[in-house]
Amino acid sequence: MKKCVIIYNRKSGKVKPKQLIGTFYDVVEKNGYELNVITTKRQGDAIDKVRELPDDIDLVIAAGGDGTFDEVINGNMQREKRLLLAHLPLGTTNDVGSMFGLTQNYKRDLEIILKGVRKNIDIIMMNGRPFVYVAAFGNFINISFDTPKKWKEIFGRIAYILFGFTEMQEKIRMNKIKYIVNGKNKEGEFSFIFITNSSRVGGVEGIYPDMKLDDNKFEVLLCNLKTKPEILKALVYAKTNGVKNVPGCEYYSTSRLDIEFEDVPKHSWGLDGEEYKSKTNRYVFTVDKSTEILIPNKNVKKLFVEEK
Repeated sequence: MKKCVIIYNRKSGKVKPKQLIGTFYDVVEKNGYELNVITTKRQGDAIDKVRELPDDIDLVIAAGGDGTFDEVINGNMQREKRLLLAHLPLGTTNDVGSMFGLTQNYKRDLEIILKGVRKNIDIIMMNGRPFVYVAAFGNFINISFDTPKKWKEIFGRIAYILFGFTEMQEKIRMNKIKYIVNGKNKEGEFSFIFITNSSRVGGVEGIYPDMKLDDNKFEVLLCNLKTKPEILKALVYAKTNGVKNVPGCEYYSTSRLDIEFEDVPKHSWGLDGEEYKSKTNRYVFTVDKSTEILIPNKNVKKLFVEEK
């Protein structure tokens, strides 16, 4: 019998763990797997759990938010023998799960995942550290990881908006950088830096409607918006005309990006919605193609070049 492990973040979602775990066993075993459910106890725990799994596991499912899937990806890439992965979204925003075509009906999602197809996907590396779909730096980025967990449990996505109002008191910070993209040397001052590999970020659908998960590229958006009115205007413009054409922003599609800050940044990056602290002023972004996932059939043609 095939072996499946579910790495479960009990703090994700509102369904009681006992109910969820019971459903995990019912659905997975019905689909021909022997199941082991491993619950995480702290941030970063999923990385260790996946890294230490035996090589004979046929499927590892990350059950939690986007951050849980990020940790499972990280743990898998630290292994000598990579395992087949899947993602069951149980979090607040669930950008990755929504992009894959999942709905947060966890029982139905689990069924269609197990009947899905195997695909190799592009994983972006930042100085050798993998992330799944977004690296962000600049003003208000901390909202994704500083919003109190209790708020998210009570208010869901609205919690981010509520916490964001408290952050709007801050003055807009500019960051001077030198960067190399598509072989060209550039420099500028930017208030926001976004490196993404997703059609959905922050709960907003269709940000890059033509992006692919297997084209060896990722999207880069550098914005030099200096005032809060400019930011609000840019958001409205992006919703109407698309992110690629926002005034005050530069867009690139590339397989490599080199960034050098004037000094070591005092603020953290946000990687897949979680805080990432770093002590360097130089960052190199590349693509790794060694990760294989089990993905629902629903959006495969939309998300993969080879399916055209």
